[in-house]
Amino acid sequence: MPRIFTALEIPREQALSLSLLRGGLPGARWIDVENYHITLRFIGDVDFRTADEVVHWLDRIERPSFQLSLTGTGAFGNKKPHAIWAGVSPAPELFALQGEIDRICQRLGLKADPRKFTPHVTLARLRGSKVQDVVEYLSARGNFQTLPFTVPRFVLMSSRDSVGGGPYQVEEAFDLYDPSEAYSFDMSDWQPAKSMW
Repeated sequence: MPRIFTALEIPREQALSLSLLRGGLPGARWIDVENYHITLRFIGDVDFRTADEVVHWLDRIERPSFQLSLTGTGAFGNKKPHAIWAGVSPAPELFALQGEIDRICQRLGLKADPRKFTPHVTLARLRGSKVQDVVEYLSARGNFQTLPFTVPRFVLMSSRDSVGGGPYQVEEAFDLYDPSEAYSFDMSDWQPAKSMW
């Protein structure tokens, strides 16, 4: 039974920038660079028939590619921090894509994700990290930012049933279209319609 989720991949250059944030926080288990991603929708443990149905419908999504950048850092779990993350610049196309994927999952009867969609890249899982250490780590890295990058596709990933953090495997990829090519056509062969009058 695969555990699956949809995600955006992080390009190599931005992943290397994220990797520079590793270290300097006791109790942190750092995510391997090749496992960085932005989760769009956690689907969970499903049977293979359901997974095939998910793929069938995801393949029908027609959305434009778009630009993102990674910016800022933060933590989940205020009084008991359990994860460190890098933030994602808000982009309407990102939220539109995530919303369409979520609607597909709901139509297929998949359990809703109780968490509000907060785009991020998980950098580390925390165990026993002190709040003060986390605050100091974040304050030293709050101005983190990457160059913008184009998101050309989204993927369906699978993970082992573990404590999180990978390894993850891309099972299917779904291309987004280039908006600059969506409405272009060759005018050289165009002829005006002959008048019927």
